[in-house]
Amino acid sequence: MIERFVQALPHGIELECRAAGAPGAPVLVFLHGFPEAAFVWDDMLTHFAARGFRCIAPNLRGYAGSSSPVDPEQYRARLLVQDITALLAAQGGPIEALVAHDWGGALAWSVANQRPELLRRLVIVNAPHPGAFARELRHNPRQQAASSYMLFLARPDAAALLAEDDFRRLWPVFTAMGPADWLDAPAKDRYRQAWRGGAGLVGGCNYYQASPLRPPSPQDPGAAGLDLPESMLAVRVPTLVIWGMRDTALLPELLDGLPAWVPQLQVERIEDASHWIVHEQPQRLAARIEEFVAAPA
Repeated sequence: MIERFVQALPHGIELECRAAGAPGAPVLVFLHGFPEAAFVWDDMLTHFAARGFRCIAPNLRGYAGSSSPVDPEQYRARLLVQDITALLAAQGGPIEALVAHDWGGALAWSVANQRPELLRRLVIVNAPHPGAFARELRHNPRQQAASSYMLFLARPDAAALLAEDDFRRLWPVFTAMGPADWLDAPAKDRYRQAWRGGAGLVGGCNYYQASPLRPPSPQDPGAAGLDLPESMLAVRVPTLVIWGMRDTALLPELLDGLPAWVPQLQVERIEDASHWIVHEQPQRLAARIEEFVAAPA
């Protein structure tokens, strides 16, 4: 059974969380991306709770019932990472694994870099390492083109435009990479509820306004103007990267060079999955995560 609670963080932010499993059991934390919400992890929460874990999926800052500041400056990476490190610290000890997709993965890479003592393992699902993403956005025209949607989402009016005509511009985000049989009428209703609740889509779009990791444009150097020191890129915890290879927004070149930053790395390429592998192949994903978490650290 999924329960809900609000985690108050020491710096004044509240994260609305979904959870399953007995308090006191080993903890798994799941982070969602855009344009989703914590509910997308419900099947994983139930699956791993039945296997003896305490599972927690927060709505990130700006989503659903979590704190949603209006100012895009409140969505800078250091503040978003602070939310997650405080949530992990509140669990009373290192969690067994941090599992993250898309924007949640972007935060998880930084959490593992800055506070490795808070987690024993990291699982990344179609979310680029910041060093690889900056490199590809600077030098790879294919990735620049694939990420051009970020420039639209960074517009101040993006949230209002996305909400028009029953979210007409958002549904293709899920369907453009191939069949999306999982996106049935009940699933669409859950998304509508999330997008209409709280701050709506404003918070999620603020992530794009606040981040310099985007393609260069005539008005903005984007990633070309960003210099990430190596000290911000190293991840020393055991890491599993699961990548749906039909992802047309985040290209396979983003997997190149990862061992230089992540020495304890496993990469699982799923040829018949897209960016939305969490929905497309949940059983396969759960089995691979379970195998990774059960292995000796």
